Amino acid sequence: MTEGGAGQSGRHSAAYGRDGTAHAVASPVDLGDLGASRTEEVVPEDVPPLTEQTRREVREIMARYPRPRSALLPMLHLVQSVQGYVSSAGVALCAEELNLTKAEVGAVVTFYTMFKRRPAGEYLISVCTNTLCGFLGGEEIYAAVQEQLGIHHDQTTDDGKFTLEHAECLAACDYAPVVTVNYEFYDQQSVESTTALVDALRAGDRPAPTRGAPLCSFRETSREIAGFSEADRAATALVGPSVGEPSIAGLRLATQRGERAPAGGASATAGKDA
Repeated sequence: MTEGGAGQSGRHSAAYGRDGTAHAVASPVDLGDLGASRTEEVVPEDVPPLTEQTRREVREIMARYPRPRSALLPMLHLVQSVQGYVSSAGVALCAEELNLTKAEVGAVVTFYTMFKRRPAGEYLISVCTNTLCGFLGGEEIYAAVQEQLGIHHDQTTDDGKFTLEHAECLAACDYAPVVTVNYEFYDQQSVESTTALVDALRAGDRPAPTRGAPLCSFRETSREIAGFSEADRAATALVGPSVGEPSIAGLRLATQRGERAPAGGASATAGKDA
């Protein structure tokens, strides 16, 4: 069966490129085994184990919330920060601490695309191919990066450096076409600028994102999302620009024209008149 099918056979399946071509990929962790074990997960040798320190930090996250179950998402990000993906062991740990079934936790893992089901590379490159980005060059960018790295959607290079995915939306239409690396934005990209970015990352550099915090690794990013930011990292995150000209162009134009939003009373009156 393919990844989009109702089930899977073996440890491999097919991912489909934007042109509809099927490419063989390693099957993700079989999260069907979270309720009743069907397939033994093969954990790569370089994936570190979850430790008692991980468990203590899981409980620290739980303590932030009036209802511990609300902590599940950051708990999963914490597991991912340790192992590079959400393993069956990570699911079991979260289920045990929250008194949930592994199937309940697995349902959350498979719903959100930010939770990876096999180890992600140091850099997760996401290329938006949705409507606006696609029309403005996103499709060409994605195709170029595929060729540059020799991988397809949801695949990782053999050296563990890069994972590539096409994203349906990165919530930055005013900067299209957009690429993110570990969820940091690189705006108004082209084939040339994106392939140069990949070359720089491959050479060991970390080019500054267009907006937001400095770039860090996928695992470091996952740890920050879980709420464990280092003090110096948190300080540098405030240095970079948070908004660009495209986001405030409409506001500037309205200011120049002297335009203002109608007052609440006026709006309500207009609604009644209509």
